[in-house]
Amino acid sequence: MKIVILDGYTTNPGDLSWDWLAEYGEYSVYDFTKPDETEKRIAGCEIVLSNKTVLNAELIGGAEKLRYIGLLSTGYNVVDIEAAARREIPVTNIPDYASQAVAQMTFAHILELGSRVGAHTMAVKEGKWAASRDFCFWNAPLMELNGKTIGIVGFGKIGSAVAVLAQAFGMRVLFFSPSLKQPPEGSGYQQVSLDELLRNSDIVTMHCPLTPATDKMANRSFFEKMKPNAFFINTSRGGVVDETALAEALDTGRIAGAGVDVLSSEPPKPDNPLLRCDKCNITPHIAWAAFETRQRLMNMCRENLRAFFEGRYINVVNGVAAYR
Repeated sequence: MKIVILDGYTTNPGDLSWDWLAEYGEYSVYDFTKPDETEKRIAGCEIVLSNKTVLNAELIGGAEKLRYIGLLSTGYNVVDIEAAARREIPVTNIPDYASQAVAQMTFAHILELGSRVGAHTMAVKEGKWAASRDFCFWNAPLMELNGKTIGIVGFGKIGSAVAVLAQAFGMRVLFFSPSLKQPPEGSGYQQVSLDELLRNSDIVTMHCPLTPATDKMANRSFFEKMKPNAFFINTSRGGVVDETALAEALDTGRIAGAGVDVLSSEPPKPDNPLLRCDKCNITPHIAWAAFETRQRLMNMCRENLRAFFEGRYINVVNGVAAYR
């Protein structure tokens, strides 16, 4: 059995091991695969593992020996799952491996906007505290989370994890989710319309998948409905935000600040308007990247592959129930 990993570096930059793959065959690991290299690298392979490398219908159709595609991610938009299904090739993903890590990053951004730890650390190192007349100083407004309202757009595993953390900080939790009719009993969470959430939230945080319905969901109209002193957080998918509209809302003071871990194009294009926006903190899509989270991802990838070899299918996203 010939196995290839097309873009293994982000999952495993060297602190984990792919050696378990030897149980299933001969494997090759590439740190990164350019689009024009994919066809050659998957040629003759029965098993292909990938995170963000695109596998379109043409590539899938030309890989004659391909039997299984394993994604090293939850999202599967980089694979033409219908083309794989036509050839009865199961495509598996890694669901719910990073919920706690993404919730943690969400609050890292919230806390940075509320407490300005980074900005004040930089000011201290620039000598501003040493030159201060008083025993303390602050160079931006600070915010206490207790008693504030957080609005969670999308209430799946990650949105729910964010809600738990928010309550621990003493926050009121509003959420918008078309697919969830009732909040968990006794939770205190309140399901509201999107407009009501935007009008009443001190922090709005995105936790929805990127679909045609959510593409650029956070647009100019969205930001105009938010409080002028509210913060906006996005750790879901860059495409759910109209980045020009967000930059405009920040630059004009329509909202107070933003923190994002994802952008519409990654790495970002030099002309992305958020790169020049002082009120927007940006982390490079690292909410999922803690060692423990990546270890969990790899373990789940291993379980998916083991199930395939045993003739049972788990975490299949394209409806292929069995390989014939």
